[in-house]
Amino acid sequence: MKPRFTLTRIPVLIGLLFLCACNGQTKNSAEDYVYKQGDPNGIGKWYMGREIAHVMGFQGMNWLERPEREEEENTAILLNNMNIKPTDIIADIGAGSGYHVFRMAPMTTRGTIYAVDIQDEMLESLRAKREARNIENIKILKGSEKSVNLPVNSVDKVLMVDVYHEFNYPKEMIASIKNALKPKGKLFLIEYRGEDRTVPIKELHKMTEAQAVKEMKAAGLTLQRNNANLPWQHCMVFSKE
Repeated sequence: MKPRFTLTRIPVLIGLLFLCACNGQTKNSAEDYVYKQGDPNGIGKWYMGREIAHVMGFQGMNWLERPEREEEENTAILLNNMNIKPTDIIADIGAGSGYHVFRMAPMTTRGTIYAVDIQDEMLESLRAKREARNIENIKILKGSEKSVNLPVNSVDKVLMVDVYHEFNYPKEMIASIKNALKPKGKLFLIEYRGEDRTVPIKELHKMTEAQAVKEMKAAGLTLQRNNANLPWQHCMVFSKE
């Protein structure tokens, strides 16, 4: 027989409901996400104390390819930090317009670059560029909100440039990325420095090293180093524990 509520339990239930209403937030305990109002640039969803930012849509593709990007972000130094080898298998997660993809492809002549994105418009742009340039070592792959859709132990390096802070499901995505990394694989997490107020980027589109380390540690990834040689961004390198 199913238990029934008695009158003696009603005050307790009312008290619990009142407490929840005062908190103004709900938590999905299975996924450790909290939902509450926050920054206008956020989605009202929080992970480990950080509000997740709105995704930059395909409409911002021109901004990704802006002429001054090299000066602002110094991509050449970033790629040098990655120590790319001709045989490397690299996944660019949130590849967007392919700004980094098409710079890494000539460096991996005997390897493969996976360009992973969730937006169809970005994927179409990637395909058009690949065909126009007749590049054979780029594979274009559609990811999902919870998975990068890469085989287990398949990539040497993962690159994420200014995209992790926009993942709707960061816990699931990092687990998926960790599974895709080979045992000695490296994750290169590039994020605008949240500690530096002079970086002209909205606060929710930045991350501090401390926050990144906290989230990666929860996924079983360890910070190996943080290259401090980029103008505005962290270049944090994580490996499997």
